[in-house]
Amino acid sequence: MQTIEIAIFLQFFVGLIAAVNPIGIMPIFVSLTGHMNTEERNKTAYTASLAVSVILIVSLLAGQFLLDMFSISLDSFRVAGGLLLLTIAFSMMSGKLGEDKQNKQEKSESISREQIGVVPLAMPLMAGPGAISSTIVYSSRYPGMTSTLGIAATIVAFAFCCWMLFRAAPIIVRFLGQTGINVITRIMGLILAALGIEFIANGLRALFPGLA
Repeated sequence: MQTIEIAIFLQFFVGLIAAVNPIGIMPIFVSLTGHMNTEERNKTAYTASLAVSVILIVSLLAGQFLLDMFSISLDSFRVAGGLLLLTIAFSMMSGKLGEDKQNKQEKSESISREQIGVVPLAMPLMAGPGAISSTIVYSSRYPGMTSTLGIAATIVAFAFCCWMLFRAAPIIVRFLGQTGINVITRIMGLILAALGIEFIANGLRALFPGLA
């Protein structure tokens, strides 16, 4: 595998970390699973990670089809996805954990649901619009079989890392404290903002060649 392809997968992996911000979601995970024992909490972590991988892989495989179905160009979607990532990034840098991914109605509904690993953890907190947009953009930009398999493997690796983090969530939250989590969240927001600007710049450059 060429070095440039590995760099693409690493960039996508870092982009997912910034878009999802699993460390920032850990306090929410701990609060939602506070009534569970260790076995149930680990099962919820596994369910959330599995659901995230399934949602993003489906977005990877069906992304171009959805764009074609609605007659949306990749460059237009890049600009829209970049603006969305910027919105999420600004919320993260202002310290609003998860408020942009889950509204009040979704919060109230999630209380009565047994499978909180799927809703609200996997969708919409983790596999939210930002992560799905990034996946579709990368799937459309690198449509080859090798790239698709590499991106899918990156998604699985990302889900595995989330699973490991959630298993250790109570310990990590106590160690970092709210201040440490807020600092990491703001750093991830800055990375996500840079990724969003890159999406917008690439999209505008292709839509309006005279700007280049």
